[in-house]
Amino acid sequence: MRILVTGGCGFLGSNISAYEQSLGHEIIVFDNLSRKGSELNRQWLESKGNIRVVIGDTRKQDQVDALFQQYKFDGVFHLAGQVAMTTSISNPRLDFETNTMGTFNVLDAIRRIQPDTPLIYSSTNKVYGDLEQYDYIENETRYICPDHPDGFDEKTPLDMHSPYGVSKGAADQYVLDFARIFGLKTAVFRHSSMFGGRQFASYDQGWIGWFCAKAHERKLDSSAPAFTICGNGKQVRDVLHADDIVRLYERALVNIDRISGEAFNIGGGMNNSLSLLELFAILEEKLDVHLEYTKLAPRISDQKIFVADTAKIRSRIDWDIQVNTNDGIDAALSWAEKILEID
Repeated sequence: MRILVTGGCGFLGSNISAYEQSLGHEIIVFDNLSRKGSELNRQWLESKGNIRVVIGDTRKQDQVDALFQQYKFDGVFHLAGQVAMTTSISNPRLDFETNTMGTFNVLDAIRRIQPDTPLIYSSTNKVYGDLEQYDYIENETRYICPDHPDGFDEKTPLDMHSPYGVSKGAADQYVLDFARIFGLKTAVFRHSSMFGGRQFASYDQGWIGWFCAKAHERKLDSSAPAFTICGNGKQVRDVLHADDIVRLYERALVNIDRISGEAFNIGGGMNNSLSLLELFAILEEKLDVHLEYTKLAPRISDQKIFVADTAKIRSRIDWDIQVNTNDGIDAALSWAEKILEID
């Protein structure tokens, strides 16, 4: 197959592109190289062969159209987007144009030029808002939501908070509606936290990778400055390793007729959930360090808990989680150490 991966030089995109290439597919990556690390991921991808990186921007309709006019695709993984909550607040227009308009441009090109081409969209749990309508219990290391012991499923009401939540949510709904109104084969994955290799984490995106790097800094220099966290550290996310995500996207494309027109919550589930405090304890034990940090006010519209109930997607396609949290963190620590060497 020939597969288009928008945002293919990012963390998720580079992992998916490399995996699909290893299966023998031809990969076209479309990326504007705006994210930290994207140029390094580009070089890594191009070294593999049968991957072509096209420099362009989904915000520009003419560039998107030209891509679909030049190539016939058997599938599209639409991953290009603005991914940081803080950036969406400081620059909401960029956030809107990248997430909502960019997604519309890709969908509309498919509608007009290649209506039989399937598309899978990377959305976010932030479409559900801050989830403050539920009650929470606070224990020593984490929050617990008694009403959702297995996590949140797709019946959770949409309640988009922040420019990021709204822009991703609007794109999410466009993807679903183009299946409903125009008959396109599309599906939406509402992701919780993701981590793994090729992720160049920052303070506002990729929290596991970021704190793994901070732990390594402390290991290398016991006098390294303290870092900051937002909130009390008891907020919980489920985490899903890149190795599991790439298999998910591959299985989804093969089984697009089973999932088309629907949204799915994607994450590691309750067995692979962590609070910040729990992650810090793991990192301290693995690296034999003591992490020092200061607490800032909670982020606007932050969720005390988001754990994805993945029963729906697991019932539709042959996919399940294979990388447990402990092994995933070991791999993330190894990658973070490499990143420090690059920097």
